Amino acid sequence: MRVFDRLRAALIAMSALAFTAAAAPAAHADGGFVRFSVLKGGWFVGASAGSGVLYFRGRAYPLSIGGISAGFVFGGSQTNFQGRVSNIRSPYDVAGVYAAAGAGGTFGVGGQVIVLQNEKGAVLTLSGLQIGLQLNADLSGLSIQLR
Repeated sequence: MRVFDRLRAALIAMSALAFTAAAAPAAHADGGFVRFSVLKGGWFVGASAGSGVLYFRGRAYPLSIGGISAGFVFGGSQTNFQGRVSNIRSPYDVAGVYAAAGAGGTFGVGGQVIVLQNEKGAVLTLSGLQIGLQLNADLSGLSIQLR
């Protein structure tokens, strides 16, 4: 099972690098650092909620996170993400809706790597530790707002 997890993590990381390399850099765009925790649970339809902080140009901006997923979702988990935010000009560019499709499972503790982009072009390149019991093959939407 650990070989499958490592293979999945490697494929996700390669996809993330390819996606980041393909994204055209915007003129005068800046970046920051984000850290947040998300609780996710469900039975076929899932929901997620959490909070975190965006660090941008020497200031901290509190974030609230919410989302929904549909497909095959079973169980619950908590994931603590951290990573880079790129292609933003202001902290408000991070706010928006991020979409993702994914499949995976966690039994106890597992790693997560994901790259997300919102409608304003902000790109989140995240990694984290997921704890719980969850199986999923779903489409997800994640909304991030500044508080």
